[in-house]
Amino acid sequence: MGILVDEKTRVVIQGITGREGSARAEYMKGYGTNVVAGCTPGRGGTDVAGIPVYNTVEEAVEKHGPIDASVIFVPGPALKDAVFEAVEAGVKFMVAPVERVPLHDIIEMVAVARRAGARLLGPGAMGIITVGKAVLGWLGGTAEWAKTLFVPGPVGVISRSGGQSGTVPWAIREAGLGMSTALHVGTEPVTGLSMGEILPLFQEDDETGAVAVFGEIGGPQEEEAARCIRDNKYTKPLVIFVAGAWAPAGMRFSHASSIIERGKGSAKEKIEALKEAGAHVVDRPEQIAPMLKQLL
Repeated sequence: MGILVDEKTRVVIQGITGREGSARAEYMKGYGTNVVAGCTPGRGGTDVAGIPVYNTVEEAVEKHGPIDASVIFVPGPALKDAVFEAVEAGVKFMVAPVERVPLHDIIEMVAVARRAGARLLGPGAMGIITVGKAVLGWLGGTAEWAKTLFVPGPVGVISRSGGQSGTVPWAIREAGLGMSTALHVGTEPVTGLSMGEILPLFQEDDETGAVAVFGEIGGPQEEEAARCIRDNKYTKPLVIFVAGAWAPAGMRFSHASSIIERGKGSAKEKIEALKEAGAHVVDRPEQIAPMLKQLL
């Protein structure tokens, strides 16, 4: 079954007429995602890849009925308004493959989404794919490649690294396993959905037997995952690698969300918390798939 998105999820693409929006619209539709509409202000009445375009999300809802999810392809400074527009139109899940978003904007949009009972994946998220059913964003790249790389199976995948969002699933496939849902949480200093919120969703999914995580230094996400396990909100096997153990305090590693500040967010602290909670922490990323195979 997977989490957050499936073949029935009704999707709108905000910014569909831009370069990224139009390219990813073709990809998502080609994979089988139920894209019902797109929107770009001033471009209503046109279409992209056979998908009707409206000026606003509200217009799309008026024409097609309730929409479950939005994928947003706009410049960073415009993301807040796009998220607010989707929330006001009743959309409950937004995916934002958008970087360089002002920090105060992210804090506002996350707060607004939560008050409305909506979820935001990102900003800076490559997206999410529920294998064989739907993809939101550009995780997977092309329909042909996504169908080759992501094969169905019992492993959920969470990654803080965009590149490893593809590498970890490849290793899982090579080990003879498959995936339920894979997602990249995003690269900005503050993001919407975190591991502590995602793991309980995998707990509830009958088709997910274990979760693989590519973690990194910086931020509280891995500590949230450990707390989730300690609180019995997630009880299935979790295999995790935490990148950046070599990084000294204050060094930014890879992207904005991976930075150790004031002695917090180090790999050592994360690994200790995860091990104490009962997670299976591996020393190298290539050990993730063999450990999963052993546990399953």
